[in-house]
Amino acid sequence: MLYYERGGPQDNLSEGDLKAGLYAALSKLGFRKKVLAIPPDMTRFYSRAGDLTRLAWQYYGGALTDILPALGTHFAMTEAEIRKMYGDVPLPLFRVHNWRSDLVTLGRVPGEFVRQVSEGKVDYDWPAQVNKLLVEGGFDLILSIGQVVPHEVVGMANHSKNVFVGTGGVEGINKSHFLGAVYGMERMMGRADTPVRRVLNYASDHFANGLPIVYVQTVVGATDNGPVTRGLYIGDDIECFNKAAALSLQVNFQMLDEPIQKAVVYLEPHEFKSTWLGNKSIYRTRMAMADGGELIVLAPGLKEFGEDKEIDRLIRKYGYVGTDRVLELTRQNAELQDNLSAAAHLIHGSSEGRFKITYCPGPIRREGIEAVNFAYADLDAMMQKYNPKTLKMGYNDVGGEKIFFIPNPGMGLWAWREKFKS
Repeated sequence: MLYYERGGPQDNLSEGDLKAGLYAALSKLGFRKKVLAIPPDMTRFYSRAGDLTRLAWQYYGGALTDILPALGTHFAMTEAEIRKMYGDVPLPLFRVHNWRSDLVTLGRVPGEFVRQVSEGKVDYDWPAQVNKLLVEGGFDLILSIGQVVPHEVVGMANHSKNVFVGTGGVEGINKSHFLGAVYGMERMMGRADTPVRRVLNYASDHFANGLPIVYVQTVVGATDNGPVTRGLYIGDDIECFNKAAALSLQVNFQMLDEPIQKAVVYLEPHEFKSTWLGNKSIYRTRMAMADGGELIVLAPGLKEFGEDKEIDRLIRKYGYVGTDRVLELTRQNAELQDNLSAAAHLIHGSSEGRFKITYCPGPIRREGIEAVNFAYADLDAMMQKYNPKTLKMGYNDVGGEKIFFIPNPGMGLWAWREKFKS
């Protein structure tokens, strides 16, 4: 059922609009005794999920007893990050999801179904894993809050992904990431109906229908004046996701008439601290990049590769070496077979030799960047040449050089029209 919808490519929802929409939806649900909120972490700071979580806490008061950020494989949020994103919401309400423990498996999507939707590329079954708090917490409402935006693993982020990946476990996250990687990231990004989404929907329909989940979905667009909220959709089934995904395709997807020869992407330091996240600069531009072009990534906050110690080690060991080599390495090494999400990430983070990727990091040194198969450039020198504060989103002329600037890759998807068609 759809409880609330508002949105359009030119809409601009204020916090007052978000409050009115959320409260209209919650009033339709009736009285609730115990509520859990599952918002994103700092990596989705601009999703407006922080505001919506705070508004839900104000609405329910003491009945909202737990907030479980959908960390997936990410680091736990710091107190400073919680304060920045959620304002005055009490710190004792926040829980930490550990993707290697604290799990319940609700059921398993049959291997035959996974084989069918993947066109035979994988044939394993898939565990519908969630944090045990969802099952054992005694909640009569679970608010899954987040942003629908193009995504490299599932096609369009959020909805059931927020539950089964954001609060999911090692096996489920590994297998879903690998499914997306071997099926083909470029076949999925910007599309609501993908093999990974079908697996998540199967799990939701068959194993999670007893959980009182209501989805609160935003659509946020980037502008030269900062992020703008274009839509809010609230419901307990797939309809709210489909409506948000349709709007996101209009708001977050920029189709280009020619490929980009040189792109400069800026990664905000409070949001992007690892290549696990920072490689969105690659994922979201790869369909727009010209063969032989260059992608320059300005990454002042970059301090590691993975947000999990084991994944960080595997990235440093094997590097971003392209699909064929990663698949070969995975067949040969049990440690990659046991960490398929790391193997998938290594595939995602390569340009497959089509274009050059130059990282300009903060704390990480040249040898670390070059060891994982990226080119290196000095951050200060490149920030002076390509100043994010003076560049506008899109094409710029920098000393006679034509460059395409993206201030935050997490806010969109860019593609050359002919590449997307193919």
